[in-house]
Amino acid sequence: MKVVSAEVMQQIDAEAIHSFDIPGVDLMERAGQHCAETVMALFAAHASRKALVVAGKGNNGGDGYVIARLLHGHGWQIDVMVLAQKEDIGGDAAINLQRLPASVTVSFCSDEESFNSHPGDWSGYGVLIDALFGTGLKQPVTGVYLRAIEAMNAAQVPVVAVDIPSGIHGTSGKILGKAVCADVTVTFACAKLGHILYPGAEYAGEIRVVDIGIPVEITARAPGFEFVDLHHAKDLVRPRKRDSHKGTFGHCLIIAGSTGHTGAAAMTAASAVRSGSGLVTLGIPGSLNAILEVKTTEAMTLPLVDHGRGYLGGDAAEAIIAASQGKDVVALGPGLSWCTDTTLLVHQLVQSVTLPLVIDADGLNCISSDTSVLLGTSSQLVVITPHPGEMARLTGVTVAEVETDRIASAVACARRFHVMVVLKGARTVIAAPDGRVSINGSGNPGMASGGMGDVLTGLIASLLGQRYEPFIACQLGVFIHGHAGDLVAREKGEVGIIAMDVVEKIPYAFKDLQQVVSSYAI
Repeated sequence: MKVVSAEVMQQIDAEAIHSFDIPGVDLMERAGQHCAETVMALFAAHASRKALVVAGKGNNGGDGYVIARLLHGHGWQIDVMVLAQKEDIGGDAAINLQRLPASVTVSFCSDEESFNSHPGDWSGYGVLIDALFGTGLKQPVTGVYLRAIEAMNAAQVPVVAVDIPSGIHGTSGKILGKAVCADVTVTFACAKLGHILYPGAEYAGEIRVVDIGIPVEITARAPGFEFVDLHHAKDLVRPRKRDSHKGTFGHCLIIAGSTGHTGAAAMTAASAVRSGSGLVTLGIPGSLNAILEVKTTEAMTLPLVDHGRGYLGGDAAEAIIAASQGKDVVALGPGLSWCTDTTLLVHQLVQSVTLPLVIDADGLNCISSDTSVLLGTSSQLVVITPHPGEMARLTGVTVAEVETDRIASAVACARRFHVMVVLKGARTVIAAPDGRVSINGSGNPGMASGGMGDVLTGLIASLLGQRYEPFIACQLGVFIHGHAGDLVAREKGEVGIIAMDVVEKIPYAFKDLQQVVSSYAI
């Protein structure tokens, strides 16, 4: 699903009106029609067929007037509350305000005093229509607008938001003071970033994207982002050929683990196995080999020299580089440690390994001491998978600055270091150095626990080893990771999910995406 910023959507609207001569009032009519149809489809059977439209003075309010007129025409009892004076309504909105039949009650409340003169309890309505603000809101809501939003949230009545819940920034998803908590949001032409980025995503409810007649050629060429949901992810999975063998699906080399962190190594290897790798070799400190031999079954271990220290240093580099021959991908970092000797090793490997390289966790922490090694890598493809803290260390900013604009942070990092960036978190962002950006739609709060990043590293490395196109490997890996977590949550709930729960659900997550082949090739 394509997602655009509020600013790009304004440009799309303007081009449709001015370059394609589509009257704005026609777009407004179709927008209102889709919203009215949604209300009737969802709430007519069990609601009181009584609705309140809360409208602003702009085009969002104009959509609300269309909704009011159409619902009234289908026998609904409709009240309209306009948070402005009548003379403040202009343009297409004024046209649709005038079209309202006299039997629709319209109240104008331009300030808190006039708002207070009306009944404050809206629980008697079957549904509330939020047509207050659209995606152009920039300032925190105050005064009468704040009061109206509070009243909608307090009513405990289903709310349908027009375009976006009022109070949500259309691009960042941030709450501007107070926001409407909608059950359904009907938006037009394209989903907006504010619908899918948190905290806005918590307020949007079910998102319905409807066609209001904007030419597809406009939306197709508009800059935007891919939102990967179940529907999109299905198109990313390749079917397995029946004459395949283990060599077909790649050989992953994972360099991971140190004293106290053998679990990270084991989980990364298990994830790669469960994600479909033909072979997985786990390179670990030699003194920990006996532990990993027990922890891993399907993956092979590669004991590396560590002089009994329990962590790897630069003297293991030669053996690792030699072991990479004949492999398809290298994953580096989970549980590796962050000491001086390990940092030296990581720098050597980043500069010397020619295979696709996935770097996570301590691998990233080691690089943060000298990020120039990323610019001197021998690998034609480097994928880094930082959480916000690791991203902050890599880029020399604060975590708060990273989180202020996660998309911009990921894009800047990808371009600066010429790497594929997977910025983890709620709505993980994938950014390629060529400018492509994708936002993940799977996952849940139960996955906020140790080891989940190790599982993701194994997943992405496995897909790269299976020769998926790198950007697709990242998209699919992140989605499968989150979807596997969603399957666990569906079965067990979100509390107490552990990383190995997710690993065990990875095959089921792939199964959800794959088409069943019913015929056999002979």
